[in-house]
Amino acid sequence: MTPIGTLVADPHVVLWASGLLVLAVIVAAAVFLVPSKAIPIERRRQGVTAVPSALTRATDASTGLIDRLLRSRGRLDSMTHALDLAGIKRSVPEYIVLVGAVALAAVAAGFVLGGPVIAIMLGGLSVGGAVMFVRFRADRRRSGFADQLDDLVQLLGSNLRAGHSVLQAMDSVSRELEEPGGSEISRVVNEVRVGRDFGEALEATAERMSSDDFRWIAQAIAIQRQVGGNLAEVMDTVGDTIRERNQIRRQVKSLSAEGKLSAYILLGLPFVVVLALMFLNPTYLSGLTSGPIGYMMILTALVLLGIGAFWLSKVVKIKF
Repeated sequence: MTPIGTLVADPHVVLWASGLLVLAVIVAAAVFLVPSKAIPIERRRQGVTAVPSALTRATDASTGLIDRLLRSRGRLDSMTHALDLAGIKRSVPEYIVLVGAVALAAVAAGFVLGGPVIAIMLGGLSVGGAVMFVRFRADRRRSGFADQLDDLVQLLGSNLRAGHSVLQAMDSVSRELEEPGGSEISRVVNEVRVGRDFGEALEATAERMSSDDFRWIAQAIAIQRQVGGNLAEVMDTVGDTIRERNQIRRQVKSLSAEGKLSAYILLGLPFVVVLALMFLNPTYLSGLTSGPIGYMMILTALVLLGIGAFWLSKVVKIKF
């Protein structure tokens, strides 16, 4: 078995390979993440067709293959919904290509720094970090949407008092609210304009954002459309309830912040210690990779770490 700190291949070869791989990742990120502001040649010169570059053809082929594979397994819709909820303006194949490129770069860096074990660890952390990044963005958008409901109800009531219809009031609110509330309300307005039922569009938004408070707003609007009444006054009553709930939610969030920070420290501490020992004393960890017992100990530690992470997540997450 190869201990940590030694390489199977020539270190210079691996270093050059990792450098080229990192450069390829930077180029791919520039192609995907930086939108081009140039006018396409088809619009500048009639009758001239742009010839795609080799990099464009390679990325199109890879994203097309990933798209077909995900469609065959029925995973494309759920992953698209996850990226949409996180506010990532990229398709699923493009995001997978970027994550794969970053993971390969991490694996190459791991071989250079500490051998195959560190390479596998860094590659797994890259993939796991990409998944956690999507979940973090989704949770942050949901939290931001919940914080904007106070302003949303107030703006909606003001527009209704000014004589606007419910749909016109929603359209005005979508232009005045910042992200993510503005885009979510704009989605509702656009869906209604193309023929979807107003109540279904509101319920879908409440379900997507996991917001019971917005579900109350949807129910209030649905009841008013059926029985009539002054919707502006109803919005004032719903707004008072939402503000009180948000106050309690923020208080609970502040009280549980210490527990969440402790959980993050406890979960990250083993990885920090391993990386520190890898640089300070590489031979200290070589015993874990010199036989099957060491690998079993690593696997057991990862399983116990996963169980602890699940338990801590349940402890610090409070529902009310």
